[in-house]
Amino acid sequence: MNKNDLLKLLNNINEDKDAPIVDEGERVLIIDGLNLFLRNFAVLNYINAEGIHIGGLGGFLRSLGSLVKQLKPTSIYIIFDGVGSSINRKNLLPEYKSGRSELRVNKISFSSQEKENESKTDQIIHLIHYLQCLPIKILSLDGVEADDIIAFLSKELTKNKKNKTYIVSADNDFLQLVNENIIMYRSVEKEFISPKTVKEKYGVYPHNFLLYKTLMGDNSDKVGGVKGLGTKKFKKLFSEVLDLKKLTLDNIYDICAKKFKENVIYCRALENFDNLRKAYKIMDLSNPMLDEVEKECILEYIKENSYDLNIETFLKFYHKDGLGNVLKNVDYWIKDIWEPINRYNKAKSHDI
Repeated sequence: MNKNDLLKLLNNINEDKDAPIVDEGERVLIIDGLNLFLRNFAVLNYINAEGIHIGGLGGFLRSLGSLVKQLKPTSIYIIFDGVGSSINRKNLLPEYKSGRSELRVNKISFSSQEKENESKTDQIIHLIHYLQCLPIKILSLDGVEADDIIAFLSKELTKNKKNKTYIVSADNDFLQLVNENIIMYRSVEKEFISPKTVKEKYGVYPHNFLLYKTLMGDNSDKVGGVKGLGTKKFKKLFSEVLDLKKLTLDNIYDICAKKFKENVIYCRALENFDNLRKAYKIMDLSNPMLDEVEKECILEYIKENSYDLNIETFLKFYHKDGLGNVLKNVDYWIKDIWEPINRYNKAKSHDI
């Protein structure tokens, strides 16, 4: 069976005309696992018959099924942060992610923050068991953030320009990676983010988005920018960043050095430039924080087969955890969404 025949297996999964179709290339779905889990955990206050919160677990599975049905991927990667994943960035910038506010669920669900954290951990462990029953790949490396793995994967998998990767996350850091082959998808807004979308929303092209974010700061990661710099002032004082030409942080330094007498913002940027360089480095996904061993590990993982679909074990977990109607007609959910991908994976492995 040749490549085109394999792709026909998935192009016929459903007829959703809103989902982009890729001819003669791979469609790779890369999911920021913890990001998707936490958003479901915070929003869905699902409780099973035993009074146990299952919102993160059930919501993740439901979201995953919807994404696969809409995007019709040929392969699926779910990436999680590794143990101690923020250490490298905290060494550069100690305030990185410090005091980061958490998405909270309805307070009625938990008697304390400790109970809520225990539920998160328990549901993630259960979730991994479910995911290992589906024809997908799961990846996590100790000491490595999911962002770095996703960035490296997305670039590696689109070296063949016929391929497209769809990054599913609410994290704006990924906007700097967006191009014609790397597309970001926000499941809450059900929005595909293309280079045109980034330009329309932020006034900059993706290749200059990191400069925009470095100067403006990122409250979600506790990364400070230039004090007093807002969107309007940015467009006025750093209009060069808005153009199609790709700029560097050194270009920003030159602009500030040349114009420092014109506005106090330029002076503040120069005074704080060491911290701006550190912020730029920790947010730069074009150069992910991976050593050669970690990169080789990811490359080897790409070559490995996905998990085999294990319907019996999945259903055993599903009924034991009391997920009930979280997935409407769970048997059909498995057969309609996952059996075609499982057949595709098996045909592809035999073809290779």
